This record gives sequence, structure tokens and C-alpha cells, in this order.
Amino acid sequence: MTTTRVLIADDHPLILAALRAMLERLEGVRVVAEASDGRAAVTLALEHRPDVAILDISMRELNGIEATQRIKAGSPSTRVMILSSHAEEELVQRAIRTGASGYLSKGTGLQQLGLAIEAVRKGECYFGSDIAQHLVASLVHGPGEARESPLDRLTPRQREVLQLIAEGKHTKEVAHVLGTSAKTVESHRAEIMRRLGIDSVAGLALFAARHGLVKP
Repeated sequence: MTTTRVLIADDHPLILAALRAMLERLEGVRVVAEASDGRAAVTLALEHRPDVAILDISMRELNGIEATQRIKAGSPSTRVMILSSHAEEELVQRAIRTGASGYLSKGTGLQQLGLAIEAVRKGECYFGSDIAQHLVASLVHGPGEARESPLDRLTPRQREVLQLIAEGKHTKEVAHVLGTSAKTVESHRAEIMRRLGIDSVAGLALFAARHGLVKP
């Protein structure tokens, strides 16, 4: 039997431990790495190049959607599956657009999780029934009525800065995480505010929470 090598990432230690315990019960599945934030998930994915990466959406430092995009860019053969408590249509669509092959709710049972891993490992897509309902609803609306996410107005770097600001990091802390200057961070913040029509850091934090970049 072929072994499916899996990376898991969630910033809640108990959920991470529970997910590992579930996966260890699945025959033919081996957890090769686990990360407690999105940035570490990307680094470990590029190091281990797992068959499947299972990511949460709202992770510290880099959310699951941005992490998905980076993992797919650096390790195209890795199939990404989102396992999240967020099931909003906008988040599901953004995850798919950035390369996710599956999307499940955190209440998913062991049997369905195993089926999902097997499906995405084979190159198929797999969505939980509640997630599929959102996708069907968006298809019923039709492509002409698809709603653009305000996040699409921002560049990947700007979304990254927005998340770090929303997590409460000061300008120098953001600059340290990104390896850039405080002046560059301030410039990004000003442009983010302009593009989103938001005039305060508190407003940015609220926006980021509403759109799943950080936990409320």
C-alpha cells in the first residue's frame, strides 16, 4: 500500500494534537510534519514536500489561503486541503482560486477525513456537504453575479501586512517578521487603507476578522 505523507497546520495546540491522533488511526497515512502557524507550514511544506497538506484558515502570521498559494507555488505536487471552522462562500472560493483541492469543516469525522485525503492524493477534489452547498449556491448565482472579495484589491504582500497588523503587531514587529524596513511597512499600511477605504488600525483589524484573515 502506498503511504500518503501528510503535513498538518493549526495554531491551536489541542486541535493539532487531535488531528494528528485521528490521522494516525488511518491506514496508509503518515504525518511527516506539523506547524503551529501559516509561515511555518509553508517552510515545512517546501522542506518535506508532502503529498497532502491540511491547513486551517485563520492561522497566525500567515493565513491558510495565503499559505496555500505559497505551497502550491513552491511544491506543485503537494495537494492542499483546508480544514476549518469557517465555511463562508467567499473563503471557500478564495481557497479554491489559490489552489486548494479540498475543503472540510472541523467537525468532519474520521471516515470522511480519510476519504478526502485519498481523493485529493489521487488528484481529485473533495468538499464536505456543507461546503458543497455554498459552491452550488455560487454556481446558481451565475458567473455574472460573482462577488469580488475586497481582499482582491490588495497584493499578496499587502494582505500579509494587513494580517500582521490585525494580529496586533507594531510597525517594527511587522518589519522584523517580513525582513523589511519600518518605512516600507508604513507605506504598505497607507496603501491598504486607501484601497479598502479604511482610516484606522482598529478598522483594519475588524476588516481582517470579518474576512477570515484572523480569528475574531
